[in-house]
Amino acid sequence: MTDDHAPGPLLEVHGLGVRLGGRDIVTDADLVLRRGELVAVVGPNGAGKSTIVRSAAGLTRPAAGTVLWGGRDVRSVGPRRLARLRAFVPQRPQVPQGVSVEEAVAIGRSSHIGPLSRPGAADRLAVTEALERAAALGLRDRQLTTLSGGELQRVQLAVGLAQGAPALIADEPTSALDLGATATMARLLRSLADDGLGVILVVHDLALASAIADEVVVVEAGRTVATGPPDEVLTSERLARTWRVDAALATDATGRTALHVGWLGEPSAGQDAVPAAPHLPPGPPGASHPPSTEGPPAP
Repeated sequence: MTDDHAPGPLLEVHGLGVRLGGRDIVTDADLVLRRGELVAVVGPNGAGKSTIVRSAAGLTRPAAGTVLWGGRDVRSVGPRRLARLRAFVPQRPQVPQGVSVEEAVAIGRSSHIGPLSRPGAADRLAVTEALERAAALGLRDRQLTTLSGGELQRVQLAVGLAQGAPALIADEPTSALDLGATATMARLLRSLADDGLGVILVVHDLALASAIADEVVVVEAGRTVATGPPDEVLTSERLARTWRVDAALATDATGRTALHVGWLGEPSAGQDAVPAAPHLPPGPPGASHPPSTEGPPAP
């Protein structure tokens, strides 16, 4: 039996390959997660980030490579045991009708309750503590369908925390949030890592990743292409090579981060340029030309 508190990494992913729908989505991915560490997984759209973490979580079966939880192959770990090793916060959670926040978070205790047993005092306490840690205690009596995007993500985080697992995987939890809700989620995830959890965050916001992550894993075309501290990995050269953009990350003395992008500059090497609009002769005052059928190449 794997010891949840044994020394060494919580999670090790080596040479991961994932094939879906007859296509190789991930071909060679690596990732290591330790207690008290926040690892941000970043990369362009379609790079395979979510597939990697879903496979690491045991939700998608690997076609190649290894996924080890506490040194044990994920394919040999049963669902209830796996739920006690890691919690997974999905990108697009289901929002059923007629379910309260407290009832939803209580589902996170399923792996601790026997098939014929009912939740006990310890389970009810765990639900309350999870809601409190996720800054969602004031929402416990609300219906899920009445929550805003930021509130729903905090509740999803509480569901994961109620599992009592040493690792938390959050797949793009800030993708639909406004600035304030994103900052709240960032603080929560960082605080969880500071409290000793291992946290994996899939995120597109590179300034956010730079601000809160201990380590950044850059994924491109299904492969891990860089791993390390944010300031060593998210360089201008890496941004140009992987995202095909002229950009630079900056951090000031107070820890504020910013991504400076040359939005209208020439594209970096390998990036498709947007063709110039065709020349159209002037028309009479008030006249408009039909829209051009020319445009940038299809992605």
